This record gives sequence, C-alpha cells and structure tokens, in this order.
Amino acid sequence: MSSSDDIWILGIHMTKFGKHYDQDLVDLGSEAVMGAIADAGVTMGDIGIIAGGNLMGKGLGIAQQIQKQVGQTGIPAYNVSNACATGATALRTAIMAVKAGECDMGLAVGVEKLAGVGLLAGGSRGEDNDEWEREGRYGAVAPIDGRIGTEIMPGVFAQVGMEYDHKYGGATFELFAKISEKNHGHSTLNPLAAYTKAMSLEQIMGDLMIAYPNTRPMCSANCDGGAAAVVVNGEKLKTLSLEQQRRAVKVTASILTSDPYEEACQVLPNVNTLTRNAANQAYEQAGVGPDDLDLVELHDCFATAELVHYDNLMLCEEGGAVDFFESGAPFRTGDKPVNVSGGLQSKGHPIAATGIANIWEVAQHVRGECGDRQIEGAKVGLAHVIGLGSACGVHILEKSGL
Repeated sequence: MSSSDDIWILGIHMTKFGKHYDQDLVDLGSEAVMGAIADAGVTMGDIGIIAGGNLMGKGLGIAQQIQKQVGQTGIPAYNVSNACATGATALRTAIMAVKAGECDMGLAVGVEKLAGVGLLAGGSRGEDNDEWEREGRYGAVAPIDGRIGTEIMPGVFAQVGMEYDHKYGGATFELFAKISEKNHGHSTLNPLAAYTKAMSLEQIMGDLMIAYPNTRPMCSANCDGGAAAVVVNGEKLKTLSLEQQRRAVKVTASILTSDPYEEACQVLPNVNTLTRNAANQAYEQAGVGPDDLDLVELHDCFATAELVHYDNLMLCEEGGAVDFFESGAPFRTGDKPVNVSGGLQSKGHPIAATGIANIWEVAQHVRGECGDRQIEGAKVGLAHVIGLGSACGVHILEKSGL
C-alpha cells in the first residue's frame, strides 16, 4: 500500500462539553472546526471536503451553515445523521473522500445541543388504548413502547445489562455502579468534561434510579458540544512541516457496520453483533489485536453498555467482562485503560459530537499531549461508538513514527 493510501489525522479539536446557552449549533460547530484547522496548521483554503454531523437540530445543512461562519470555498459539503455514530460517520465520510483521491485533505465536524432536553426516547409513545392497531409503514414493529418492550434508551440498555448477567452471571447492581465510579473518577483529570466530580459507590447506588440497574450517575449526560478533525493522505503529509508530521496520528482502521441479518425478536435491539463485527474488521484492517491496544474510548452511554462492550470489543474472552473489570484492567492505572476521559457518563454525550470526541481523546494520548491523565507510552488506541438503528463505528489510531 502506497503512502497516498494512508490516512492521518492532522488536526483535531473538541469544545468543552456542558451547557452553552450563549452558543447555538453553528457557533459550537465553528469553534470545533477553527480549533481543528488551527491544530492542523492549515486553513479552510486547504480543505477539499467537509462532512457535517448533527442529529437533533431542526435546521438543514449543518455543514453549509458552518462554512458560512468559517469560510465558504465551494467544496463538496456532506450532511450526516446516523444516530450516536453520527460523528464517526462524518469522519469516515471525509476519510473515504480523501482515500478516493477527490482531495488531499478533508474535514469532519459533529455538533449537538442537548442541555436540558431530558432523557431521550427512541420513539413516540402510542395512544393508551386497550387494543393495539397497526398503522403506517412501521406499524408492525413500532412504536413498541409500553406494548412489548421499550424504545427509551435507559430501558433498552438496562435490559442489555441484565441480559448479560442472565447469560454469564456476576453483573450485579454494585458492579455496574463500580464501572460508573471508575469513569467519574477519571473525569476529574479532564477539564473538557461536562462533569469533573468524583462520586463514591454509595452516592452512585443511592442516586435516583432511572432504569434498573442504572441510576442517574450511570447514564450518559445530555449536553452541548462540538468536535472536528482534519484528515490528510500520506503523500500530502510528506510535504508539510516536520512538526505537522510528528503530531499527525495515523488512522489504521476506519470501520462502520450496521445490523446483519439474523433471527431476532422485536423486544431488544442487538447492540452486540454489529460491534463485534466492527471490531473484527478493524483489527484485521489495522493489523493489530486487542492485546496491542494501549487505551480504549468506548460508548458507555450507560454503565451497563460499558460492560458488554468489553466483551464485544474482545478486550476479554467471551463472557469474561466481569472478571476483566474486577482485574482492574480498565482503570487508568490498569493494563487496558477504558474511558480515561470520564466516558459519556462524565464527559457528556452531545450525540453527533461524541464519535469525534472519542477519537480526540485517543489521539491526544497517542500524541502524548494529555497532561495529568496521559497514558504513558500510548502508541495504539481504539475509539468506538454505537447508535441504535443501528450503526457502529470503530477507529484505530497509531502514533507517528517520527
């Protein structure tokens, strides 16, 4: 494979996640873009494609709207909406355009405003009738809320966690709370996280129960934020300064999967198979395995989700997620640090920004620029997101050899 086929992250940036009442979607997206191109040491004039991701906003064409604020140059603009994998999908869009030879350099941005929206539901609740009646194209399967299951995310991932415990055992309420305790502890070293407060096990277990076994601190935090990345091919990178080359992070795998065909029920989405498929493809594409990873940022939308994704990403043997956690491996000081950023439970989850923000965290560690929370010697990391519908993005990043 020639260097022109190689893809590198040249610049990347995320805003502070939290409540930004004085900034709208375009403001936050533009802040992320300007930060990314400054980090890359380039300008909008160098960019050959922009892919913009947004899920919950009412406006159309977030990529074009951001361009109007940061610089319109007539380049192709793609708008992406792919559930919680929106940001990762936007980045993959830019990567594919560069790999296809349409341009040497591309830009991806994801942005969301979710502060104050409350718990997100997956569908509208049907009328409270005694007898359910089919209606519309999707009437045979949705809305299911209150009929045969739930589409509301806390309920879905509560079931996901309980299903894992039923199948393998050991996944107790206290263990899920310990996962959350880990992530809230990690957040204290991340100044860009929405919440940077450590919480005790007692506080977490005693907080408001949202959907057993997830209490409020065990759920991802809806908030505002943006993240953006500039990608470049290997040939173009060679023409840039030695400092730009040194800080560039190689994207050795960029994978997006959806649900394969399988016999399944209508009650509970399968969040496991498409993640495991994405991980397998990513490891093969990157030429590495789980044992080669120095850190992982995975989609812990709920504490229960983090546990099952230990297994889905093959960080442990199948069915061994409980033992993996209890070994101390996923702690910042462990053998396989997971969610050193604080994860979605602390860092926050502005949906469309999350995929790129997870990549930002890994990239900063690989660069050696994470300050007090730096994983020493980090050279290879994995970023994972999953959005129900379903979509899973996995990216593997490696340190520059310079």
